[in-house]
Amino acid sequence: MMEAISLYELNQLVRRSLSECFPDQIWVRAELSDVRVHAGGHCYVEFIEKDSRGNNLIAKARGTIWSNIFRLLKAYFEEETGQLFTSGIKVLVCVSVEFHELYGYSLTVKDIDPSYTLGDMARKRREILKQLEAEGVLTLNKELSMPLFPQRIAVISSVTAAGYGDFCNQLSHNPYGFVFYPKLFQAVMQGDRVEESIIGALNRINEQYSLWDVVVIIRGGGATSDLSGFDTYLLAANCAQFPLPILTGIGHERDDTVIDSVAHTRVKTPTAAAEFLISRTLMTATNLEALRESIETKVSACLRNEKQRVEWFSEKLPTLFSLRKLREGHRISMWKQRVCQACRTRLSEEHHKLQLLSKEVDHASPENLLKRGYSITLKDRKAVTDFSLLRDGDELETILAKGSVRSKVIKKIKNYGGKKGNLRTGNGQIGADCVTDRK
Repeated sequence: MMEAISLYELNQLVRRSLSECFPDQIWVRAELSDVRVHAGGHCYVEFIEKDSRGNNLIAKARGTIWSNIFRLLKAYFEEETGQLFTSGIKVLVCVSVEFHELYGYSLTVKDIDPSYTLGDMARKRREILKQLEAEGVLTLNKELSMPLFPQRIAVISSVTAAGYGDFCNQLSHNPYGFVFYPKLFQAVMQGDRVEESIIGALNRINEQYSLWDVVVIIRGGGATSDLSGFDTYLLAANCAQFPLPILTGIGHERDDTVIDSVAHTRVKTPTAAAEFLISRTLMTATNLEALRESIETKVSACLRNEKQRVEWFSEKLPTLFSLRKLREGHRISMWKQRVCQACRTRLSEEHHKLQLLSKEVDHASPENLLKRGYSITLKDRKAVTDFSLLRDGDELETILAKGSVRSKVIKKIKNYGGKKGNLRTGNGQIGADCVTDRK
């Protein structure tokens, strides 16, 4: 039968081996998980390490910080880093490796290096900002135009925060008498609910964003350890893409949070945020006053110039009128001469045409026709133009150039002399009983 040892003996061997391998303290990098503070002041933590690729847990160990160490270490760490000593942060701790036969393997924390955590926090901030930049939203809020009169102000803060009171007091008692309309959208400004609470306030403002000119996120005073809630990706992404300019006054000069980096404007304190809004309004009012004075000056100068021009024209008007009258009289005289000449020419042309027409009329008149040997035969004082309308015995009157002849139709002769018809009397073409009656 093989020789065996008890579990206790085995654990004693492990303890002695660990003591020989790690006789002194050693610095270890790890992430805090499950931080619990005992009523007696002792802090019990769990140190973990994750795979950088798959984020899978690859190592774990229990840790203990005795009360006398934890009291000093916690205050020192949070003051230096502005970060709560809580789960989820990476730390560099000086530990001694312990092994107890009953309680097993553990690490006892002796010291901590805050600079490592600061570096890791800065790295996280850089990663968040780099991700926002890759998504193209990092500077969206900064690209918005700050209103010239930012008077309607949506304030995200805690109702009990002293910074909120200072902010409102500074606005209402500004020395210029500007009127502002702040409204509080209450949110938790420290602890684990900072991200969720501020995003909720932003969503409420966004539902009625047309009612507001600017959003102010303020948090006055408080421990720097409470700043970690403002360094999250979701909160930064919401602020960067918000449709209104965001002004932050978180209350710490030394540290810039991620939302400070993505906000339109970052100031140091809530009071400084109020001063910024007052200064912005004052600048716009000053510019408007300068424009008013400039417009007034230019209008006055313009009116003076126009008055001088009117006076000059008033003095010159009689002379100008005389010159214009003389010029227009000359033009009228020229046009009068032209019109008269045109009328004479036209009258001469028309007179010549009338003479030609008169000659044509005279040439075609019955008197001239009669003088050329033509005559007119009348029946019942109407000219006879159709042979067929005459009857035997009709009395006719023939008008000659000199005098007229009365005759009576004795007989109609058809086709006489190659013509359609003619008249015949007893002793020739004209009847014997024709009577000459000179008129």
